[in-house]
Amino acid sequence: MAGRLEGKVAVVTGGSSGIGREAAVRFAEEGAKVCVVDLADGPGEEVARLTEGLFVHADVTRIGDVKSMYAESAERYGGIDVLFNNAGISPPDDASILETEEDAWERVQNINLKSVYLCCKYGIPYLLERGGGSVINTASFVAVMGAATSQISYTASKGGVLAMSRELGVQFARQGVRVNALCPGPVNTPLLQELFAKDPEKAQRRLVHLPMGRFAEAREIANAALFLASDESSYVNASTFLVDGGLAGAYVTPE
Repeated sequence: MAGRLEGKVAVVTGGSSGIGREAAVRFAEEGAKVCVVDLADGPGEEVARLTEGLFVHADVTRIGDVKSMYAESAERYGGIDVLFNNAGISPPDDASILETEEDAWERVQNINLKSVYLCCKYGIPYLLERGGGSVINTASFVAVMGAATSQISYTASKGGVLAMSRELGVQFARQGVRVNALCPGPVNTPLLQELFAKDPEKAQRRLVHLPMGRFAEAREIANAALFLASDESSYVNASTFLVDGGLAGAYVTPE
């Protein structure tokens, strides 16, 4: 039985770790040819070997790098069907608006929002050449909720990703290109594990709001990306695709 992405070519940014790594693996397991894009050469090359795919070293905030990564992917595999624009950062110097300096603000906006703009601008034409495809932009649950433990530039950038994804989904719908914003809840990553180790009280403040009582695993988010990449989601477009364990719908959580 053919895989859910059999015959498709997917480009995954931020593909060396976390959600990007798991998504690259899941896409390959379901038959896709995968291009893994990252700045981390060693881990990126490892994922490419694991998926029998292509690794491209690229800075997705630079036009030249973005153009080159798509050109290399299309040359290797004959075209592109899926864009998973997943690269992003959440640095410690992005905090309350009263504390976050301009350089931190700009750094986060460049990597989290400008990169999605560039990847859509130069990637969507490849999908149009194929008669359609799927674009998945990683936003966040913070794009639809407020948090007192603020990361102000991160929150603003993800709100921008959400709005841009909605508009692109509407614009290109009749040309066969679907664009969705994948909005994960908190994910069990090294960053969150470090938070637990350094400040258990602050970490617990986050965890208590989750109805399921745990953070997501990266593979659970990757499975959602797989659904959006596949033809199974053929009528899912311009959506705020929340994968948050019920967080955004909760008022009081179970004891």
